[in-house]
Amino acid sequence: MSMPLPKNNSVIHPGFCNFINEEVLPLHTIEPTKFWQDLEQLISDLAPINRQLLATRDVMQQQIDQWHLAQKDKAVDAQSYEHFLRDIGYLVEEGDDFTITTENVDAEIATLAGPQLVVPVKNARFALNAANARWGSLYDAFYGTDVIAKTAGLETNKGYNPARGEQVIAKAKAFLDEVFPLESGSHKDVNSYVVYYHHLLAFFDDGSQVGLKEPCQLVAVNGQRSEPEAVLLKNNGLHVEIQFDRNGQNGAKDKANINDIVIESALSTIIDCEDSVAAVDAEDKIEVYRNWLGLMQGTLEANFEKGGQVQTRRMNPDRCFTDLDNKEYRLHGRSLLLVRNVGHLMECDLMQDELGNFVPEGIMDAVVTVLIGALDLGRTEGMRNSRTDSIYVVKPKMHGPDEVAFSCHLFGRVEQMLGLPENTIKIGIMDEERRTTVNLKECIRQAKSRVFFINTGFLDRTGDEIHTSMQAGPFLPKDQIKTQPWIQAYENRNVDIGLQCGLPGRAQIGKGMWAMPDEMAAMMTAKIAHPKSGANTAWVPSPTAATLHALHYHQVNVFDVQARIKSRPPASLKDVLSIPTIPHNLTLSSQVIEREIENNVQGLLGYVVRWVEAGVGCSKVPDINNVGLMEDRATLRISSQHLANWLLHGICHKAQVDEVMLRMAVIVDEQNKNTEGYRPMMSHDSKNTASSSIAFKAAQDLIYKGVIQPNGYTEPLLHAYRVQVKEAG
Repeated sequence: MSMPLPKNNSVIHPGFCNFINEEVLPLHTIEPTKFWQDLEQLISDLAPINRQLLATRDVMQQQIDQWHLAQKDKAVDAQSYEHFLRDIGYLVEEGDDFTITTENVDAEIATLAGPQLVVPVKNARFALNAANARWGSLYDAFYGTDVIAKTAGLETNKGYNPARGEQVIAKAKAFLDEVFPLESGSHKDVNSYVVYYHHLLAFFDDGSQVGLKEPCQLVAVNGQRSEPEAVLLKNNGLHVEIQFDRNGQNGAKDKANINDIVIESALSTIIDCEDSVAAVDAEDKIEVYRNWLGLMQGTLEANFEKGGQVQTRRMNPDRCFTDLDNKEYRLHGRSLLLVRNVGHLMECDLMQDELGNFVPEGIMDAVVTVLIGALDLGRTEGMRNSRTDSIYVVKPKMHGPDEVAFSCHLFGRVEQMLGLPENTIKIGIMDEERRTTVNLKECIRQAKSRVFFINTGFLDRTGDEIHTSMQAGPFLPKDQIKTQPWIQAYENRNVDIGLQCGLPGRAQIGKGMWAMPDEMAAMMTAKIAHPKSGANTAWVPSPTAATLHALHYHQVNVFDVQARIKSRPPASLKDVLSIPTIPHNLTLSSQVIEREIENNVQGLLGYVVRWVEAGVGCSKVPDINNVGLMEDRATLRISSQHLANWLLHGICHKAQVDEVMLRMAVIVDEQNKNTEGYRPMMSHDSKNTASSSIAFKAAQDLIYKGVIQPNGYTEPLLHAYRVQVKEAG
């Protein structure tokens, strides 16, 4: 199909034009010429507003820098600081109370609480794994992780370890006793289960029988009721399937022939076009959009090799049971998919306007991801995503109410352009920038008919905290930043305002990522704090982590928690505005300084080398202690801004950072030596001379040019260096 002639003579990338015209628009009733003309008009109208919002950010940052420089060597006076922020419009006046009016929201968002995955859309296999992580084996999650310690005799060998298997089954049945208790006795002593009318009966060796303490927890069955293949239980809105198989690997050895316990796990998944994705040009963006199209169509596939055989991963079908009245009981087989667009900052080469300017990438994301997402609306057969005809767009890195209002205006224009009902597009507000945090109520007000999600994200929020107050003084070491009053006030205030604005029953309140995918025992101890804080959802790094974290939502009824904490006094704005700089009476030792530099540099290099050289936007990067951490651009933003801040204030000096970078590059090269196609940053003939590594240069720039990066973001430099690598072949 030939490219339509744009009315304003703008330039459209031919690959992008062909993708839209040949792969997407034929699935709609939208005429191509009209689509392109409408798109041009939308860009012409909204791109200047986008650029003005970015200019406002820069002006405010300059004003804040100048204020701190004028206060140099003085303790920040909280009242004067707040007045100053109000004077420049950084802090806006808070209006009357209100309740959001978002409608047509799926149960996974509105009335259920459970884990949420975030996955790079550019990796088709990972995206499919996440979409299919709605259900997960509890036996596999226990067996394969350190939730059961891998001590002597309980190791995960290449073959099956029966001793470990016994521990798995015992722990799984203890979960059943806790969440689905019997009237008396324990699930571990049951020798058979029978469904009798609306009851689950458990039989013991002595012939006695008992039912569930809460009979209504039984909701469905598969197979003969006298000898079921599976029974389906429900607690706090979440399902648990007990599977029976007398010939199965586990079932053959189990008293009651239980072969597995399957947990409803990742209720929703953010399909990410942003921080976990390295998409720097039209070629990358088309791949991103094509994978999103495959997810929405249910056609995405990924081939991979396992055990010497090629396997194909596809999206799972729905799960069907028979309810207690002998009617079909159908459950969604996949996570509810949300799509995270990029923020307002970057532009992309998919299209140029009549002046030769590239188009704001956030505008293009909104149009294309919604155009594709709309294919799911009104579908009567095949796989469905939303059953309420909504499209869920998570919008990151918005600074304050004006930028939220712009995003809502953009979504309204996209709805008009595509002929969608008003408020079809729902917005997720990521509370990860300081100007959004301190104005959260007014941000929600701007989106009150669209908002489906607010969440906290410590990583980006810390990066913005450092950059906003760059001139205020040197920041504490990263671990100490987490212990300061601002962070707990930030986390609590997000929940407080979400409850005050009526999110329960209409929208999610979310919490951030557990970054250590191999440390599941620690996660099980720590992450129950998220549902206990009143959060409907929290991010996890893997499908296995989703299955384990789902157990917390059986132990904690989040909606009960929200009802209890709704009336507590809101967290202090004064605490949120406190700046976690090093107190004047505290001097860091040279050892603490050196260790902090090493930690920042090693993580930064480990992430940047994969991003720039291999185009990997999210991966498990070994830290300085060889603990694997899930890294994306948010972690990089902290490390680069923290080092830039310490250099600016003389806590360390460039020669010191240079020396650490050379040492850490050797370590990172060693950690990656078995990675196929890896190009070492250091030359082979010297440990003291950096090679011409583009990744190494990118890492240097992220640190040494960190002070002047817009809001401390890493995208401009990462994109520029990744383009260099791609152009060099």
